[in-house]
Amino acid sequence: MPVLPEPLHSAAALTTTVGLLYASVLSIVALASVLARTPERRRDARSTLRILVRGRGDG
Repeated sequence: MPVLPEPLHSAAALTTTVGLLYASVLSIVALASVLARTPERRRDARSTLRILVRGRGDG
């Protein structure tokens, strides 16, 4: 019985879970940047989104 497939399976499952969690957080922040009630909150959400996706916007 090979030893390598079990750690690879665990790593793939962890990577998938973290990727889905990250995508969920990005989606929530993107919605907040559009649906926030005040311009200040929309600006804050856009700034957070820019940080999360490592973009280089003008501010």
